Amino acid sequence: MAAIQDKIVLITGASSGIGAACAKAFAQEKVKLILVARRLERLEELASELKQATQVHCLSLDVCDRSSVESALKSLPEPWINVDILINNAGLSRGLDKLYEADIQDWEEMIDTNIKGLLYMTRLLVPGMVNREQGHIINIGSIAGHQAYPGGSVYCATKAAVRALSEGLKMDLLGTPIRVSSIDPGMVETEFSQVRFHGDVERAKKVYQGITPLTAEDIADIVLFCASRPPHVNISELVVLATDQSSATLVHRRSE
Repeated sequence: MAAIQDKIVLITGASSGIGAACAKAFAQEKVKLILVARRLERLEELASELKQATQVHCLSLDVCDRSSVESALKSLPEPWINVDILINNAGLSRGLDKLYEADIQDWEEMIDTNIKGLLYMTRLLVPGMVNREQGHIINIGSIAGHQAYPGGSVYCATKAAVRALSEGLKMDLLGTPIRVSSIDPGMVETEFSQVRFHGDVERAKKVYQGITPLTAEDIADIVLFCASRPPHVNISELVVLATDQSSATLVHRRSE
């Protein structure tokens, strides 16, 4: 395991779920954390929890807002400016409707967050990594980027884009020491389904009924593993599913 102590790690979507779990896992390795999310109160709660383990800088930011992203990243305090590891975790799914019946605003939100937000962060931080000749971009994709499913076409398309962007960025960075990884989970029990169903908690619970889904901590362990490989090792793409899931649509549910 390569030491990542004192490296600066920026995590988007850090206020809950996989992002918050990554923050906790990386804090144990004594990295310096930049936590990015819209909900500043949640970020500050997490930062106070982690401050005994490491240094934390919070950024209240919507990754979809390009001008805000630009000004926030360009005005980082001097000790925080050289980001070593970018974890593009911010993402969401909205709705589970047939494409021809879906809410267009749901599409806009998914495309703006899952694709454009990831692009904005990457475009602004990778040039510095190239100049310093060190860095790692870890994108949180999805099994949905490998296989479409009914009612999920636009979400699946955004995650297929994450997969393609990860591959293309790796090619563009060939000849540099910068690494690019895509971690593509199946069902992870976080706020994901509540967000998809616009706060319908009961409907969200049914998604994970009768199975043992992945946890945010499972994914954080994998992200940390990728980040801590020796410099010559790049975990390019990693698909991880719960044992109760064998594809985007095949899930074994035990009767209650």
